[in-house]
Amino acid sequence: MLFKVLITVVALSVLIIIHEGGHYLAARAFRMRVLRFSIGFGPTLFRYQPKDSPTVFQVAVIPFLAYVQIAGMNPNEDVDPDDPELYPNKSLAARVTTIAAGPIANYLTASAIVFALGMSNTLPPIQPAEPMQVGHVVPDSPAEKAGLEEGDVIVMANGEPIANVSELIDATAPRAGQPTEYIVERDGKALPPILITPEDLGGRGQIGVGAKMVRLYENLGVWDSAKLSIALPFQMTVAQLAGLADMVKRRSTEGIGGPVMMGKMVAEAAQAGLPAFLWILMFISVALGMFNLLPFPALDGGRLIFLGYEAITRRRANERFEMAVHAVGIVFLLGVMILVTYRDIFG
Repeated sequence: MLFKVLITVVALSVLIIIHEGGHYLAARAFRMRVLRFSIGFGPTLFRYQPKDSPTVFQVAVIPFLAYVQIAGMNPNEDVDPDDPELYPNKSLAARVTTIAAGPIANYLTASAIVFALGMSNTLPPIQPAEPMQVGHVVPDSPAEKAGLEEGDVIVMANGEPIANVSELIDATAPRAGQPTEYIVERDGKALPPILITPEDLGGRGQIGVGAKMVRLYENLGVWDSAKLSIALPFQMTVAQLAGLADMVKRRSTEGIGGPVMMGKMVAEAAQAGLPAFLWILMFISVALGMFNLLPFPALDGGRLIFLGYEAITRRRANERFEMAVHAVGIVFLLGVMILVTYRDIFG
């Protein structure tokens, strides 16, 4: 249990530190004054300020999350128009780059992970084999009792041809508690029809087999790994946006996972081995980058909307209005986070 907590905190913290590191590096590249780079929140445990540097690097008591404090970004600060190191006094391009650099850092991290896994031929993405070949049989399940074995190919169920695991699920799910005939091939030869009664699990029939999984990407060279490192995060972003759009359409938060759910995913992946662990970190890094680019108050995307307004109108948005909008956004996001965390724990 302690291992799961530690690996989760460290992994998620690293991704957030990378995100904030993107903001920090961009700000320093444009000669903005960065006052603080904090890892975690709460009382400070350790702090260090390099000689001739304006930045205090610190580690706080609760080593989760991170933030970068750039001089002039807080609307309540007194801004000296003659101070060239303040965020508001920099060009629009500099400010846009600084805000976008956090999500970009997450995407670059995801691409680097995909490239490394591709070059080492350890990319975990796997898919069910076609035809529907049994990868494992659940002990004491209807399938085991009927004599199904690993490597068997299910070609028909209830008189319907079966080409893949989805079709097997569709044919089996409505048959809970009903004897059903399955046609199975073993070592290329058809067995006599097998009668299996799917057990009722949550109102759906299941016989207790898992499909054999095959690796989706194998033996990639440098060029193919490089292409995949760009294409895959983009494809995941599109899929995640489609999922969010569907949740908005359904007016439901089902499917949104909080820190607890992400922690479970990270811990399970860590126990499955390094490639699976890196793969789930890549997935979360993409999600973190995508989420922060959403045009929502308090997120990087929300700040970019205001900068876009400035680019179009040639005048800046009212600072107090922008601060109020972001404050409302923070309250809303905290509410959603509390909801999904409660559901992850007690739901």
